[in-house]
Amino acid sequence: MTQQLTTQNVPSPETSGVGPEPDVLTTKAQSQGRLVFNRFIRHRGAMIGLAILILAIILVYSSIGFAGLPGWWKWDYKDTAPILNGGHPTWKFPFSLGEHPFGQNSIGVDYFALTMRGAQQSIVVAFIAGVVSTVVGTVIGAVAGYFRGWTEAVLMRLTDVVITIPVIAIAATLGAKWGKSGVVVIGLVIGLVGWTSLARVVRGEFLLLREREFVDAARVGGASSARIIFRHIMPNTVGVIVVSATLTTATAILLETSLSYLGVGVRSPDTSLGLLITENQAAFSTRPWLFWWPGLFIIIIALTVNFIGDGLRDAYDPRQRVIPKVKWYKRILGRSAEERPESDIPEKPTGVPDSTSTPTGGAGGDEGPGDGPATPEQTPRS
Repeated sequence: MTQQLTTQNVPSPETSGVGPEPDVLTTKAQSQGRLVFNRFIRHRGAMIGLAILILAIILVYSSIGFAGLPGWWKWDYKDTAPILNGGHPTWKFPFSLGEHPFGQNSIGVDYFALTMRGAQQSIVVAFIAGVVSTVVGTVIGAVAGYFRGWTEAVLMRLTDVVITIPVIAIAATLGAKWGKSGVVVIGLVIGLVGWTSLARVVRGEFLLLREREFVDAARVGGASSARIIFRHIMPNTVGVIVVSATLTTATAILLETSLSYLGVGVRSPDTSLGLLITENQAAFSTRPWLFWWPGLFIIIIALTVNFIGDGLRDAYDPRQRVIPKVKWYKRILGRSAEERPESDIPEKPTGVPDSTSTPTGGAGGDEGPGDGPATPEQTPRS
């Protein structure tokens, strides 16, 4: 018994009621800078850190003024006044600042103005240190990674020597000699001892990129070494340089605090956050708020800069994949089909065939006349 295979005409979109094929969605190409920016603004921690840091900087520089510009706060960090309320803070949460919201020190100076001045100086030190260490580390790492040979050997051995000596010891030695010159010199000192990690990272990037095809093409085209370094290789290392610069800036805040605590950082009559902690260490048990406010601003600046650095690192990493987190209420309310009661599972509409069932009438699939299970009358006799 032979079976005849029948072919069915496939209905066209016009006759079947199905609309025409939708247009293919096209996506506009984005530049590398745009992709990095989009990844960065989607990083929640980085955006929160950036917002807090901007607000802190606005508060620090607008309150007491800077560079000869007046601020909105009535007290200066050099003015003395009669001690009110035993020097305790007059700030009453949330909006009542009082006369001296951060309190007063032992000679009656407004501690809010002192803290703002100390934060200004610490930010300047951190910024200068970040710029200097970034420039020095980038240049040394780029030259060592590109030229190789004895140039790399000399520069890397110099880097190893600086790494083996504790940074705090080098900075303390240099700060004791030139620290009286002001915050600019302190920033230069910290920057000159904090470039080693960036130099090693940049060297590693240059060792990889100098063997790429676009660098070989630039050499064949007659480009000079300086043009290859700054025009072709350096733009591809911007990510690691920017991330390292932010981390170095955060480290500089803590290092300046350590130097001022040791007495080789910022000196009186100027002040910094580290110097405020040093000058009031004897009053920790009697007036602890003299530690709270400088320490709070140190933590805010260091943490926010670190959060921004984490966001930049994730933004520049092309392998970064953003995995959305499940909301807490979805974790509580969300249940799989197996965990739901039978009444919660939607019923199958009537008249719709089960896709998992197999026809019993043979390989053709559709049951026609005469198909189905064989009856005793239809069973052939042997």
